[in-house]
Amino acid sequence: MSKLAIVQKPPAFLNKKETIGSTASFIGEAASEGASLVLFPEAYIPGYPAWIWRLKPGKDWKLSDELYSRLLENSVSLEGEDLAPISEAARKHKVTVVCGINERDMSLSRATLYNTTVVIGPDGALLNRHRKLMPTVAERMVWGFGDACGLKAVDTPAGRIGALICWENYMPLARYALYSQGVEIYIAPTYDYGDGWIGTLQHIAREGRCWVAGCGTVLRGKDIPGDFPEKAALYPDPDEWINPGDSVVVAPGGDIVAGPMRKEEGILYCEADCRRVGSEKRALDVAGHYSRPDIFTLQINTKRQSPVDFE
Repeated sequence: MSKLAIVQKPPAFLNKKETIGSTASFIGEAASEGASLVLFPEAYIPGYPAWIWRLKPGKDWKLSDELYSRLLENSVSLEGEDLAPISEAARKHKVTVVCGINERDMSLSRATLYNTTVVIGPDGALLNRHRKLMPTVAERMVWGFGDACGLKAVDTPAGRIGALICWENYMPLARYALYSQGVEIYIAPTYDYGDGWIGTLQHIAREGRCWVAGCGTVLRGKDIPGDFPEKAALYPDPDEWINPGDSVVVAPGGDIVAGPMRKEEGILYCEADCRRVGSEKRALDVAGHYSRPDIFTLQINTKRQSPVDFE
């Protein structure tokens, strides 16, 4: 039995240092309640670029450049020590952490961002990095396309875990990639919300016969910093729920067992017994006895993609 914690609290928006500091603090808070797996939303550090859904293409080009530059400067490099406080918190409290970040690729051009989810083990080591395969609509103005080298499930003391980000969860073959690797706790960090989204997570729990943790984003007008460009025009109401959250946990088979946490800041806790996954698959195992490999097969290119090959 594992206790998981979904942190539904706003970041220090567009402030990498402060958000990383508060993330480490939330890890300690969740661990003090007995959590062994601590989860954060999509692009949590330093915040999801919510402005993309309010700007007008072409008309707001200068403002888009200004905001992108600010996001770029506050994004996370996995080449250095940016995540050291989070790794230290995971090690100190002996918990596994899954966190969404805006990742700045420092290996090639050094200017491309990715919507990335990292898994940090209880020893503080980076266990996996998954870059969102397909940014959705306006997100393509901010993030590059990820590859499948991080499309994997990894073993942790809390269970075998894997993650798909937001609308990646509408990609049947991406889901199947995790099912085929025996995922027990399926994690869905997201900016989406609402009953339709929650219904999707319930479907995944029925289809994959796994635990599903939907990690929702909570953000209000008051969480946008005062020096945010054009704040008065884009976010005039400090009490507006820009995103209400809707973090939720769904048991194998589709029953909601915690949440949804809506229009509320806090940490959502839930006990997850991974032994249920095996027993639930007796009737339906889409990557096992229900798969029909004589008819259907899936090939996945897990090579890291690069436009340059230095031999």
